Amino acid sequence: EMATVPLGFNIDAPRWDQSTFLGRLKHFLNITDPRTVLVPEEELDRAKALVEGCRAGLVPPGSSQEQLLYAKKLYDSAFHPDSGEKMNLIGRMSFQVPGGMALTGCMLQFYRTVPAVVFWQWVNQSFNAIVNYTNRNAASPISLRQIGVAYITATGTALATAVGLNLYTKRAPPLLARWVPFAAVAAANCVNIPMMRQQEIINGVTVTDGDNNELGCSRVSLGMGVQVGARCALWAGLWGGSDLFFLHLVILPIIMERLEKFPFVQRIRVLHGPLQVLLCGGFLLFMVPAACALFPQRCSLALADLEPELRDSIVAKHGDKVPYVYFNKGL
Repeated sequence: EMATVPLGFNIDAPRWDQSTFLGRLKHFLNITDPRTVLVPEEELDRAKALVEGCRAGLVPPGSSQEQLLYAKKLYDSAFHPDSGEKMNLIGRMSFQVPGGMALTGCMLQFYRTVPAVVFWQWVNQSFNAIVNYTNRNAASPISLRQIGVAYITATGTALATAVGLNLYTKRAPPLLARWVPFAAVAAANCVNIPMMRQQEIINGVTVTDGDNNELGCSRVSLGMGVQVGARCALWAGLWGGSDLFFLHLVILPIIMERLEKFPFVQRIRVLHGPLQVLLCGGFLLFMVPAACALFPQRCSLALADLEPELRDSIVAKHGDKVPYVYFNKGL
């Protein structure tokens, strides 16, 4: 026997105001919570069933609003938003903190020798490829071949940058050598991100009206091209992607360079790696949701900024009823 959903409750509505940075930050802190990685598969399946039942208007008797919201949190952490399929563990957003802290810590710790640099840059780009494939956009599908080309190109760029700079900084100040991972990751993402989103660049981004009705695809060439292109440049050049950030790869080397001057830190060299991993985790715990929250998930664009063909098509069908169009920026 099932009960009806509480009046006025919409399980798909964000709990916090998504028009403000603070509201978006709370939202992403919730869905990227690394503790959900430890939730058993059976509980994730029960959460999915509860969410789907709630969408249909029926829930188990006695279900509280908090229980429903927790089920939605688990659902968002483990299931693809488009297909509803359970995502592999490595590709989940909730795994970005534990996965990213281990990878970043190792890249920052093992930067002195070429083999170590090559190995950890390769592991990082492989991790990124899994994340990109897992979170691929169903509305702008990308083939395995395209993902493979992006992976090989990004990995090659990262390795060439890392090895080249590693050799170049042999006689440079120690701090410059510690910044090699940042340069390699930023260079790789300058290649990887546009290639992974090439379908949007070539074919356009799906735009909708205020009620989420599809209006067509806007080619990333005019007003929207400026927004998406600038966003890609920001991610690639400044933040270094969705899992490795500017604050990690630039500030952490400075912190470690200062710490290693203290005698007690010099005596515990074996703990330098674990210490760096923990510091990375502290940064990532807040920087993953903060980076995701920089821009609204649903962005708006004035109808006048669209390319003429699409604008004229929308005006012909809807007149002046659609002053703005909306699109999903992705993660």
